[in-house]
Amino acid sequence: MDESIKAKYQPVIGLEVHAQLLTHSKMYSSDENEYGAMPNNNLSVITLGHPGTLPKVNYTAVEYAMKMGLATNCQITRDNLFARKNYFYPDLPKGYQITQDKTPICTGGHVDIRVAGVEPKRIGITRIHMEEDAGKSMHLAGEVETLVDLNRAGVPLIEIVSEPDLRTADEAYAYLAEIKKLVEYLEVCDGNMEEGSLRCDANVSVMLKGADKFGMKVEVKNMNSFRNVQRAIDYEIERQIALLEAGEEIISETRGFDAASGTTNGQRSKETMNDYRYFPEPDLPPVVIDDEWLHRIQAGLPALPQQLYARFTGELGLSDYDATVLTAEKDVALFFDELTRLTPNAKAAANWVQGAVKSYLNERALPMAEFPLTAQHLAGIIELIDEGKVNHSVASKQLFPYLLEHPTANVTGAAEQLGLLQQSDAGALEAQVQQVLAANPAKVAEYKAGKKSLTGMFMGELMKLTGGKADPKLANQLLRKALDA
Repeated sequence: MDESIKAKYQPVIGLEVHAQLLTHSKMYSSDENEYGAMPNNNLSVITLGHPGTLPKVNYTAVEYAMKMGLATNCQITRDNLFARKNYFYPDLPKGYQITQDKTPICTGGHVDIRVAGVEPKRIGITRIHMEEDAGKSMHLAGEVETLVDLNRAGVPLIEIVSEPDLRTADEAYAYLAEIKKLVEYLEVCDGNMEEGSLRCDANVSVMLKGADKFGMKVEVKNMNSFRNVQRAIDYEIERQIALLEAGEEIISETRGFDAASGTTNGQRSKETMNDYRYFPEPDLPPVVIDDEWLHRIQAGLPALPQQLYARFTGELGLSDYDATVLTAEKDVALFFDELTRLTPNAKAAANWVQGAVKSYLNERALPMAEFPLTAQHLAGIIELIDEGKVNHSVASKQLFPYLLEHPTANVTGAAEQLGLLQQSDAGALEAQVQQVLAANPAKVAEYKAGKKSLTGMFMGELMKLTGGKADPKLANQLLRKALDA
């Protein structure tokens, strides 16, 4: 589409994110909450909706919802009521979903997002409410029947509903990434979109720039990755603009995203608001959150990505890029945070974590928790380099690999054992400088004739002679002094 046409319109985007909670049991029963179990194994008469059975609220799920609300700057609802949402669920046996309607547990929050080249932006959170998941319908290739796995039915969910504050697919990507980071830092959800534990629906509309009324909203579903959310939104924006430019109307509907073609397709019309016939859940009493409970949850919150980002950029003086990369994963961020409390050289610490450490983990597909060295090891390596006892190249190519194989070794002791400590004896080093110059009389003559670039060659020869153990700063000083004599 011509950019001049797109420039006439303003997209308006809101996201609804469902996060499965990492509780041991389901939302309203003691059935096991386990991904990957044999189909229809984690079931009881409560999940199956047998007459006479009664649900009971999973209080761990309530606490996880509170954590997410506090992390997104929400107000916490003290008197929580549950409601029945009536809908045709082929994979929820009782025929309705127990959710929250008028009293969502969290309201009126926000998260801050960053998109490269753009000022940070605040995205409002309308509400977060608790509910249960439905089972999973499966359609096998070549089969006309639908198979239903009810293991997922009743699994605890929180639905995080944003305000329509997003304006581009890149902003939606950044917002979703921030939500994923938060649920992982809080350890309330594993954030795995491919397995469906984090799911996202996008509400997309477009309006002419300067208009005071939003356009007709379309809901897009079936996006199982960050990239697909971005692709679906971009496609839907262009599709709606093309319709308006052709003089056609946007139909309010639910559309699915086809990752293979990169397009969306109509699934069902939403010309009128769906009548879910919400009414209070008669079998569940209100959940009342008192001051003591709320304060206990608040006091137990871990360091969050925005707080660590602020420390890394403010107190430590790192760049936006470094801080963003280092806070992307909780275990990496906490390891780096510990490391910077053991060494004053934050930039060197960032380079080691983003370079050698991440390379080691990525090559072996390991999480940070399985990295064999401690923050004390890395701090020790950085200290040896900063004190001029080991140069960086030797540290990264010889000392670091040795320590990975011998994680109980002392850093300085290992450097001594391997003979890596730099030669800083001026007398001995001066003799070696003279040895290098004596071996290269023609190059010395060229240098004295004005070819000063040969300094690098002489330094290389000196490093070869000393096995890379010469103190570079001292070696450079002695070399220049001898050449200029």
